[in-house]
Amino acid sequence: MGKGWIRVAALADVPVGTTRLVDVAGSAVCLYNLGGTICATQDLCTHDEASLADGYIDGDVIECPLHQALFDIRTGKVLNPPATKDLRVYPVSVSDDAISVLDE
Repeated sequence: MGKGWIRVAALADVPVGTTRLVDVAGSAVCLYNLGGTICATQDLCTHDEASLADGYIDGDVIECPLHQALFDIRTGKVLNPPATKDLRVYPVSVSDDAISVLDE
């Protein structure tokens, strides 16, 4: 069972166009700042456990740094193999300068 909203970072910690690796109740989560909108997915690529925090952002897409699988950051959907399984997407709340992620 989830623990509710967990504060994970300050908004200033995730500048536009960047990622940040955070911990949500023991799970590695990648935060993304897409033009001022904060999104969150599981950090590990579903293909080969590479950290997406080290990946390349192109618009709303993250490219895995290991084998170039592509994922839609907002939905977690696989856009390009070799990955075949979607990413887990986490709900995000931004209040003032605090970014919180819902641990469901």
